[in-house]
Amino acid sequence: MTSFYKLSGAGNDFIALVEPTTPEGAVTAPSADEIRAWCRRGLSLGADGLFLLARTGPAAARMSYFNADGGAAALCLNGTRCAARLAFELGWADGGAAVTVETGAGRHRARRLSDTEVEVEVPPLARPPEPRELAVEGRRLRGWTVGVGVPHLVLEWPEELAQAPVASLGPLLRRHPDLGPEGANVDFVRFDRPAAGRGGRIAVRSYERGVEAETLACGTGVLAAAAVALAGGRAGLPIEATTRGGFVLTVGGEAGAGGRPGSWSLAGDARIVARGTLEREAAALPAPECLRG
Repeated sequence: MTSFYKLSGAGNDFIALVEPTTPEGAVTAPSADEIRAWCRRGLSLGADGLFLLARTGPAAARMSYFNADGGAAALCLNGTRCAARLAFELGWADGGAAVTVETGAGRHRARRLSDTEVEVEVPPLARPPEPRELAVEGRRLRGWTVGVGVPHLVLEWPEELAQAPVASLGPLLRRHPDLGPEGANVDFVRFDRPAAGRGGRIAVRSYERGVEAETLACGTGVLAAAAVALAGGRAGLPIEATTRGGFVLTVGGEAGAGGRPGSWSLAGDARIVARGTLEREAAALPAPECLRG
């Protein structure tokens, strides 16, 4: 049996395993097969991904993140916010309101805003969004590629976002040969007209690689969309992003050169929804031929 926590960051849900803080041993990273099985909805606990969390010092922790397909990923920002939320719950902030979470894409300082809200700081973009045009299903789509720890393709969807063909177009774009062998997450975005003064509003639906499906929220996708909005002068900070799950994630910070944020952050819902043990049956899936329908 394996002890776990289940967390959700604006609908992006995760299984978390915690390294013991005593010298009696460490949590062994589950195999890719186990992660795939545990993250399978309907047959096991179900999640968009899994992370291992270890305390590394005063108010500091390390998160090792895996997508639902069992593959390691350098960064998941909603996962990082959830990792910080769990670190606060475990008392690792040493009485303070901030922890530093080390990820495969660097260290991120996180602050607890309320019982179920966490803000995580994000370093400036290495380069601005780059316009791209991709041919798919006989038409050419214009968008932007953005690197936010992981690669993203951002598409402005001019029609009703609820009708965007995320399930059909997302897989084709996610693996588009022009995006390289690793592909990219795909974000369908509506840029709302900002109100007078600072700030802006966007709505985002994301198809995530590694999950190979639309998720209810994608933190790096929200940042990628916000970067495009800022670069195009469509919004200023802070930007409120409505996710597929109905939550609002807030991108804050200060504007830098060329519309790029000099420093920025992502804040919003991060909650612990359950804790328990994964039984042996949680890793048992039907034979492949039984999964064909």
